[in-house]
This record gives sequence, structure tokens and C-alpha cells, in this order.
Amino acid sequence: MLVHRVPYPPNRGDRIRSYHLLRHLAAEYDVHLATLCDEPVSSDAVEALKSICRRVEIASVTGSARWLRAAWSLARGFTATEGLFRSPRLADVVRRWASQTRFDAALVFCSSMLQYLDCAELGSVRAVVDLVDVDSQKWFDYAGRGSGAKRWLFRLEGRRLRKLEQRAIDRATAVTLVSEAEAELFRRVCPNDKTVAIPNGVDLDYFRPQNDGTRPWTPLPPNDRTNLVFIGALDYRANIDGITWFASEVWPLLRREMPQLTLGLVGRNPAPAVRKLADIAGIRVFGTVPDVRPFVAAADLVIAPLRIARGIQNKVLEAIAMGKPVICSPGALEGIDAVPQRDLLLAAAPKEWLVAVRRMFGDAELRQQIAQQGRELVQREYSWNLALAPLDGLFAPCRSLGNVNPSDRVPLAAV
Repeated sequence: MLVHRVPYPPNRGDRIRSYHLLRHLAAEYDVHLATLCDEPVSSDAVEALKSICRRVEIASVTGSARWLRAAWSLARGFTATEGLFRSPRLADVVRRWASQTRFDAALVFCSSMLQYLDCAELGSVRAVVDLVDVDSQKWFDYAGRGSGAKRWLFRLEGRRLRKLEQRAIDRATAVTLVSEAEAELFRRVCPNDKTVAIPNGVDLDYFRPQNDGTRPWTPLPPNDRTNLVFIGALDYRANIDGITWFASEVWPLLRREMPQLTLGLVGRNPAPAVRKLADIAGIRVFGTVPDVRPFVAAADLVIAPLRIARGIQNKVLEAIAMGKPVICSPGALEGIDAVPQRDLLLAAAPKEWLVAVRRMFGDAELRQQIAQQGRELVQREYSWNLALAPLDGLFAPCRSLGNVNPSDRVPLAAV
């Protein structure tokens, strides 16, 4: 399994998916994990991966050299993305492993890791590529909202990523995406008969309503409670775009009508543009927290005002699973089979957001009804076992011996 970012802890969108894919496969197969890291990896994360994998290698891609590799990759006609996730040391590890072990299959997580299949030792190995979403389209979306040199660069990256995604079709026996909507888009821009939708699920035991009797988290102090909350990585471009738009276009309308309304922004590494939002009355930037659940549980509403969104938004699924009423944009809903007005509310334009928030605060019965029906939806359709069931068929031809005896595990080596 080749992953562009250490798949533990499952505390951000890509890690949530890659971790559950890894855990699902490790229940049936001997999994050798080759992964990159762009930040320090805790000993707890290392031990968690060692406990389920046959062998693990972690290669660091940090510092200025990473950006030089991205620029060099662009100059050579490739994507910046490939340069950012290029590690000669990990490539050597993959070649060495492939020369030592007859692998039955390779799972490649994200297009940036396709480059590690380009070795003779893996040339005949069955490969499944999980693109997750159509990354090229995301860059075209960024270009549509950019200007000047950024717009040009984003379009260039989008065009080159589109070619890289086509390579995934040529190399893989199957290409998976996170939703049927993404799969349909991919089939349209890269015609093929190999694409399969494998959706994300949600951990229903971890993300559960506060009033179910378990109370698995410590309640927030009263001063940290906010009426509205946004959860998501605050250094991610799509999240930055969505929440800064909401703060400038929607928040003034809400505060004019509800002067005491408060909004909390919770997520890792707030970008400067996000930190500045703390200067706006009623908005509080919490940033990185050890557990997002207390902030969701304490809020009246969860919002997801994304204007650029691909795949399935875990933040929406998790909030619904916790029995919280959610208001989201059409883009944030894409890929989730929730029914607006029944499982959540939908809003796009600023006035639509005003009306939706007003409705929620003005009707306690509506809030309770949406929260209950949303929780029932995820229980019915979004458990991880159900979501990942199609994966079994893709790897069925190469079933191996199953779980490894812990005493036989190869020690982890971090590079």
C-alpha cells in the first residue's frame, strides 16, 4: 500500500480514508505500507501502524527541498504534486521490497503515488489506484476563482494532473473514487470501464450523539461553546476559501439579525487568512484541538459553506453522525445521499444562509427532526464495513494468508 501521507491518526480527510482502507485490507491480507510524512510522526502513530501491518516504511518529505522538487517537476513537464511527494529513498525502499517479496497486488492512494509503481520489480503486479477524487478538477476550480499568475499555474497543474489520472487508467486494473458523482465525472473526462465508486464511511461508535449515555469526551467549558461551528483543516485551500467567504458575505447578515450569535472555527494549522477572522466580532478561531467532538456537541448548528469541494466531506458525515443539525453548501453535500429539508438544510447564496440559520434557530422541533433523521441516515448507509465492501471484490483474485502473527512482523524502519 502506497500512501502520500502517514495514515494515522485519522484526523483529516485523506487520513480518515487511507486509515480505514488500510485497516480493512489488513483484516484479510499481509499489508506492507510505504508512506510519506510531511510533519513529525508520533510514537503512538508508529505503534498503531505496526500493529496492523506486516512491514512499514516512513519517508520524510519536508523542508525547502520539497518545493525545489515541485518546481523541478513542473519545469520537466510533470505536475508540482508529483514533485512534492517524490522521495528517492522511498522509491529505493519500494524497489527493494519488490525484489524481496512477491506482491500479489498494490494499492496506490492518490495520483501522486503512481510514480512509485514505475519500477521493473512491480511491472507485473496487479494495481488498484484510489484517486479519492478527481484532483485535476479541483485545480481547475481553483483556477476559476484565482487571478493572474495563480490562475495560470492552477490551470497548468490541472491539465497535467488530468494526464496523470489517465496514466492511472492505463496502469491499474481498477480505479476507485470516493463517490458515484466523482466516478461519473472521471468517466466523462477520462473515458474508461475500470472506475468504481467506493464511498467513505463514518465511525459510528466514535461519532455519536452526546445524549446516548456514553459521553466519551470531556464537555467544553461554557466560554468555549459557540452557536455555530465549522470543523476542518484550516490550512486547506478549499476550507480557507469557504470560511473566509462565509465570514465576509454571510456573517454580517447573521449578526445584524442575531447580534449575540457566535461561530467557532476548529481545525489544524489555521492559515493567516483564517487567523485574521478572529478579529471579527462573534468569531473565534480555536485552531488545532485534541478532539473535535466536544466542539460539535456543544454547538447548536454545524456549517459547511464550501464553494470548492470534491468527493465526500467527512466533516458533514461526522456532524450528522453526532446527531447535530447541519447546514451545508451544494458542493459540500455532493457525494452524500442526504435529502435536503429532511436530513440537513442546504444554502448557497448569502441570503439563503440567513434564511436557513433563521429557520434552525426559530424551530426547535425542526432542529431535532433533522438531527434524528440525519443520524438514522448514516447508521443505515455509511458504516465503514458497508462503504468498503466493494473493495473486497477488487482484491479477491489475490487473497493471501490473512492476518500476520504479531511475532512474525518485520520491525518498522523510519527514514
